[in-house]
Amino acid sequence: MEHTIIISSLTKKFGGLTAVDNLNIKVKKNTIFGLVGPDGAGKTTTMRILCSLLTPDSGTAEIGGYDILKESEEIKQHIGYMPQKFSLYGDLTVMENLEFYAEIYQVAKKEREKKIEYLLKFSNLSKHSYKLADQLSGGMKQKLALSCNLIHTPKYLLLDEPTIGVDPVARREFWKILFELKEGGTTIFVSTPYMDEAERCDEVGLMNNGRIIKTDTPANIINSFKPILCVVSENSHLARDISEREDCVLDSYLFGEELHIVADDNDNAMKCLMEKFETYNVKAAIKEVNPSLEDVFVNTIKSEKRK
Repeated sequence: MEHTIIISSLTKKFGGLTAVDNLNIKVKKNTIFGLVGPDGAGKTTTMRILCSLLTPDSGTAEIGGYDILKESEEIKQHIGYMPQKFSLYGDLTVMENLEFYAEIYQVAKKEREKKIEYLLKFSNLSKHSYKLADQLSGGMKQKLALSCNLIHTPKYLLLDEPTIGVDPVARREFWKILFELKEGGTTIFVSTPYMDEAERCDEVGLMNNGRIIKTDTPANIINSFKPILCVVSENSHLARDISEREDCVLDSYLFGEELHIVADDNDNAMKCLMEKFETYNVKAAIKEVNPSLEDVFVNTIKSEKRK
């Protein structure tokens, strides 16, 4: 499949801090690529470089065959970029915001009305077109911001943590829109700290400290990691304290109400831990489970720190 976003040896430093460290990513056409990592990983800096808002210290990137350094103006005509804080005009209505961005992007007047009507329906904002942007809920604001970015029908959509601060239902609706856009031929490059969103992407790049740790499909990344142990206990905190003292345990961490444990030998660890839990009168059940993407990411980062 054709690669339509190609990042090559991209590096950006701010004083003594290397925000993006020799980044190499290839994004296939008509797919959703997720850049996944914690705050400070370098996701926003990467996005801003791709949109030609920041100049890298070295390396380059191409979007749709256009070089971000040499053809930045051409790139801007083909991308939609939604930063974490997208500038909606709160004192303008939903309709007026869309009309304003249609003017900014120089959408032909004969196409505007039809395009705006389509986007209002597409984002379920038709009934709210008269409302001021400031009157909208967080989820509606995000959908309006996305619609403003789609007014000029971009082939490439770059979204920097677009669902931060919105409720789970709104997040689900937002991703439904992204899937529909992909089906319509849009290539989407999205950053997110949410692992459940990352699992919805066609491919993900796990990023930490400015570097890509691993790139693959979510399923392949999960399958590359061996099963872990899941402990269900009345006192997960005590169970974790006990497990952390055992040589058979490489890592243990709370995962909701469960305790997840990584060990070299699961059978040996299960036997060892059950004996210890009985000694301390901790009622617990242990079973082997397949890891989630979050499990893999947490352990990959911890493994990097241990090196």
